[in-house]
This record gives sequence, C-alpha cells and structure tokens, in this order.
Amino acid sequence: MKYSTISMPGLEELIITQMEEIEGVIHLHVSVPRRRHQCPACGDWIHKVHDYRIQKVKHLKLFERTTYLFYRKRRYACPCGKRFAEKNGFVERYQRHSIEWNQALGLRVIQGKSFKDTAAQFRTSQTTCIRRFDQISASYLKETEELPEVIAIDEYKGDTNEGKYQLIIADGETGKPLDILPNRSVHTFKRYLQQKGAKVKIVIMDMSYHFKSAVNQALGNPLIIADRFHYCRYIYWALDRVRKRIQKEFHAYDRKKCKRLRHIFFKPYEKLTDKQRWYLARYLGFSESLRTAYGLKERFRKWFIRAKEVGKTDMSRVKKELYAFYEQVEASGIKEFMDAIQTLKNWQVEILNSFAFEYNNGFIEGLNNQTKVIKRNAFGFKRYDRFRLKILLHHQLKNRMIFKWGEE
Repeated sequence: MKYSTISMPGLEELIITQMEEIEGVIHLHVSVPRRRHQCPACGDWIHKVHDYRIQKVKHLKLFERTTYLFYRKRRYACPCGKRFAEKNGFVERYQRHSIEWNQALGLRVIQGKSFKDTAAQFRTSQTTCIRRFDQISASYLKETEELPEVIAIDEYKGDTNEGKYQLIIADGETGKPLDILPNRSVHTFKRYLQQKGAKVKIVIMDMSYHFKSAVNQALGNPLIIADRFHYCRYIYWALDRVRKRIQKEFHAYDRKKCKRLRHIFFKPYEKLTDKQRWYLARYLGFSESLRTAYGLKERFRKWFIRAKEVGKTDMSRVKKELYAFYEQVEASGIKEFMDAIQTLKNWQVEILNSFAFEYNNGFIEGLNNQTKVIKRNAFGFKRYDRFRLKILLHHQLKNRMIFKWGEE
C-alpha cells in the first residue's frame, strides 16, 4: 500500500492512502498513525487492534469539487472486554462532517448572505445551516449590558413573529448597533431604557411623540435631538401638497409634465440646469400660491444652511431667523405650510438641539438599509431572535475571522 506525502491543511495528522475522483466527487482514503490508546473503562493502555471500519466523512471542497473522506477507523480491544474506537482530531464522535467543515460552515452562516446561499456552497440543507447557526450564534454575540451616554433610535419593518416593526438602538458616537427590540411599543422601549439606560444623557430620534414620552419617563427628561432629515421633510411635503393641489387646474399636458418634473421643486435653485429653470419658471408662473410656496421652501433651506454654520456659536440668530420664517408662513396663509410649521413649533427645542450638538440619525438609516438587504436576501425571517442575532453579529463580526482553524 502506497502512502501520500502530501500534507493538507486540517488533515495534517492523517495518512492519505488513496485519492480518486468519481463523477466529479473527490474520495480521499485516509487513516491515522497507529498508537496506544487508554481504555475508557479500566484505564489500561491498549495496543491491540480489534477490527477496522470505514467511516464516510464529508469534508471541505477541494478544487471546487465535493470531497469525502473514507476514514479507515481502528477499534481496539481491551482484556476487560471493552471495545472502543481510536481518537482522532478531524472528526468528532457520531459526526458525518469533519471539524474543518463544521468550522467553515459556522463562519459562513454568520457572515454569509443567507442560509440558502450558504447551504448551496456547502452542498447541504438549509435546515443544517439554520441548526448550526442556532447552536453557535448566541455564544459569539456581545450583549449590551449598559447603554452609552449618546444613543440613536429608529424603527424598521422586520415582519417577525414578535411584531411587524422592530426598534434598533445604536451608539450615537460610534454608529454601531447596540440592540434590537422585538417591537416598537412604548412599554417595551420604556422598560428596556429603565433597565440599561442609567448613563444615557442624549437621545437622537425621529419625531415620534410616543418615543419622546417613553424617553422622558424612563430617563428623566434627557436631551433629545430631532433628526434633521425628519423635520426638514415636513417643509418639502408641504410644498409637494401645494403642487398637487395647484396642478389639478393645469391643462392635461402641463399637469402630467409638472408631475414628472416634480423633483425640480425640491432641488436647490442654484443647482438647476437652464432647462430645469425654464420649466420651473413656467409652472410657478401659472399660480401665485405655488410661487409663494416655492419661495417659502427656499427661505427655509437657506435658514437651514445658516443654522448649520452658526448654530453652535450663535443660537440666538438661529432662533430669530426661524421666528421670521414662521411669520412669513403665517402671512402667506397657505394651509399646508401652516400645518408644517405647527409641527416645527411642537418640536422646536429638539430641532434647535440638532444644530447645537450636531448629532443626526443618518448612520442609523444606513443600518436600517443594511438590515433590509439582509432580510431581502433571506426572503424574510419569521423568528425575531434569529433575525436579531443575524443583524447584530453581521455588524459585530464584520471583517473579522471568528474561528482559528483547528479550534472550535
């Protein structure tokens, strides 16, 4: 019998006696060097081989071909009557997959795109991948024991067994996700903050009265910062509602054309092309109300730019110009803008805080986008706990090797 001198990673202790390819599948016939073993029953050291058995073990692909190890396993016989198999370092007892295969699968089910994709790569079932993920994922997750001083919160649509929406909490300084709550109910959120939010001083959030109430009750009125995107869009929504109302009176051609070119109403005037400015002037010329609404939007945009520049040093100027904008809206009498500034007035303290401290929720919207991609790749997650582990481990173990080969 000829023995191979090739040493393969993960199979260093094995003696490869034969290698063959059958219908695109590689078969490696292997064994381990013969040595004495201690009897698990009486403790004596035994060298006598009782018999040999062939064990088929699935291994990692070689040269992109499915690979099986045909392990010629020795069974030893002890004078005490005990029969036992020899020890080896490449396959565990009662397993049909090698240790290397299980380690690689564990890495991919955590950092891979989806369970289905991982199953296809490893030529196994989705059930095996899910079972492997459930076995190891919790041990690699670093749970948040206490929230930091600055946190950001937002909701996303998860569609799990715990609820249609889940709530994500992230570190406002580093942008890293800290935890995901099973639903967005005020009771769940408030209880979580009471348990882990003793150090929290600043909360960045969208303009939700329910979340604001829960934060104030649980944390004792911390500093709340309204996300800039969420309050700016009220002004743009107001302009869009005016456009929709006014364009109903246009000729059919202009009505359809105005709808298709609605983006030019939102774009900063100085960034418009000559052609876009021509169309903008045409449609603003059709209606005094639409022209006034567009002017209010531009006035708010210029105020926003100045507020970002001087907010940390001259808050009085920011407030003065904001009040002037309120007066201009009230003088116009446009209902859509009147409703919008009422919302701004209700959240004015939190809006001004966004300029004084320069925090925003932009990064958490990015986290939500990645979460939606993970959900879409997997065609959804029914179980909340599995979805939570998948998202948090994706961010915690990103660009990291969680296994060292040869270790579990």
